[in-house]
Amino acid sequence: MKLTGLHLLLTFQCTLECDHCFVWGSPWQTGTMGVQAIENILRQAQDLGTVEWIYFEGGEPFLYYPVMVRGVEQAARLGFKVGIVTNSYWANSLPDAREWLRPLAGLVDDLSVSSDLYHWDERISRQARYAQEAAAQLGLPLGIISISSPEDVGDTEGTLMYRGRASEKLVENIPQAPWESFSECPYEDLRDPGRVHVDPLGYLHVCQGITIGNMFARELTHLWEAYDPESHPVIAPLLRGGPAELSRQYGLSPREAYADACHLCYQARLSLREKLNEVLAPDQVYGIFDG
Repeated sequence: MKLTGLHLLLTFQCTLECDHCFVWGSPWQTGTMGVQAIENILRQAQDLGTVEWIYFEGGEPFLYYPVMVRGVEQAARLGFKVGIVTNSYWANSLPDAREWLRPLAGLVDDLSVSSDLYHWDERISRQARYAQEAAAQLGLPLGIISISSPEDVGDTEGTLMYRGRASEKLVENIPQAPWESFSECPYEDLRDPGRVHVDPLGYLHVCQGITIGNMFARELTHLWEAYDPESHPVIAPLLRGGPAELSRQYGLSPREAYADACHLCYQARLSLREKLNEVLAPDQVYGIFDG
């Protein structure tokens, strides 16, 4: 296994509360990385020796702009390629967008802007258009991530997955299939993941909410060397037979049908959190907010 991408969930907090969000991003969410945590994570990524890309994501990473910029600077200085994922809430005009992006010019190799009908009232928002124009002026490579929805007009880049908030907010009128039919994970390479996420609490996620250790408790090199998907209490059954097998192994009682594999998997994991709380973490990814 070769880990090439480490995605930092800089914060669970977000300016928006989108119905499709994997990590329950919200203005009311808690959990944010500090400067020292980022430095620690970057050092561990460097020690591993195979990581090529560092991404800053959320939530909305621009909410903690000085911390994000410092992290970007450090990652670039260490020789990593750097990416950022943002909803571009900050791009209220072209001059504003230029000022927000100017410190990132020459440091960021991929700026991804999320814009669709879950985020805004039009698929490509005016904020995304301002960000796109400012990025072009500054020589920053920018792409737009747009998730499909029934209201979309035109091409979209991403498929809606019914996990996180989507498993509660978006499944009511969706065609569903028998739970036994979801016999594989169609989206993640759980056996040989090329990229993983680390959250503000240090948890290392192969898929959001399925963790393989904590980088603040044990070094990344050790976590990665110890990763055995065939013995992981959640990943192993998913590899054998997808979310349906996960449900069978733990004697769950699924309802008759689900919107997709993620829907069944996420609901099964909710049922298993008390039993497997060390690997199904943290609370924030399961819609449980502090305070």
